[in-house]
Amino acid sequence: MYSANSSEQELIAKHLEALAVKYDASGQSLPSYLEGLLHANYLTYWNYAQIDTLLTLQNPRTDFPDEMIFVLYHQITELYFKAIIWEMEQLIHQEEPNDPIFLMKLGRITRYMKHLVHSFDVMVDGMEPAQFLKYRMSLMPASGFQSFQFRKIEILATSFHHLLGNEHKDKFNAESNVSDIYEHIYWRRGATELATGKKTLTLKQFEERYSQAFLSIAAEVKDRNLYALFQKHYATSTLKDKIVQELKDFDALLNIDWCLSHYKSAVRYLAREAQPVNATGGTNWQQYLPPRFQRIIFYPELWSEAEKAEWGKSWVVANVGQRTTKNG
Repeated sequence: MYSANSSEQELIAKHLEALAVKYDASGQSLPSYLEGLLHANYLTYWNYAQIDTLLTLQNPRTDFPDEMIFVLYHQITELYFKAIIWEMEQLIHQEEPNDPIFLMKLGRITRYMKHLVHSFDVMVDGMEPAQFLKYRMSLMPASGFQSFQFRKIEILATSFHHLLGNEHKDKFNAESNVSDIYEHIYWRRGATELATGKKTLTLKQFEERYSQAFLSIAAEVKDRNLYALFQKHYATSTLKDKIVQELKDFDALLNIDWCLSHYKSAVRYLAREAQPVNATGGTNWQQYLPPRFQRIIFYPELWSEAEKAEWGKSWVVANVGQRTTKNG
């Protein structure tokens, strides 16, 4: 029979007293909860993390082995996106400004994005091109373009008008109606048919499912997106320089490194001698992915004119050009 020593008895009594106060405040019975604890099974890692369920969520549509890697990588990416949104929403809904917490959570966000960017070689070098070019035909019209979470990250990160296509950037500002801005959002250009300019099925499906959610989110965070919070509360902070660096790192990671990691993968799998292969969603990846074409910048006021003019150019020269030469 177990016998607690005096220090353990004192600690047990202290915890029981605290539990009694906790459950009494909610009108519950501590003895009943203790009896329930007596009958409860021990928690296991596989139950807590729902491992058995998690490992059933990969369902390739073909028998090509590398499609499993394709599915896994996209699911891992969406989990990282969820972690980023989790941190962003805590900052957006924080009741009182807190400089150290704002900086700390920005650091978490950039760290998650660095992991994603560095992990993209799983896609660049982790699949056989011959397999990919076959099983991709079974995925149409699905596309990574349809990631709701990625678009939500963009909306939470900056003023909505910073997500406009190039030709519309000067027509709207932070006070413009979100519905008007949404009509000219940059990502629509990436899912139009190359020949006719009409919306692809990929874009039609995406907008039918998510447009109202995007408009609602954009309206909700119009004055509370990360950049609005920075301008309102942290632009004069003693931690301003560090906060600005985190914002710029996040900006570059998402709008240069992440986009061009995709582009590097597309060059490997979709670029061909005569005519580039279209993406599964019919997206115009040659014109859509390179940051120098879209020039989406979350925090333009934090960058110099020279930096904005060269947006993404050095990355292309250092990475994509080498890969194109290497693979022919």
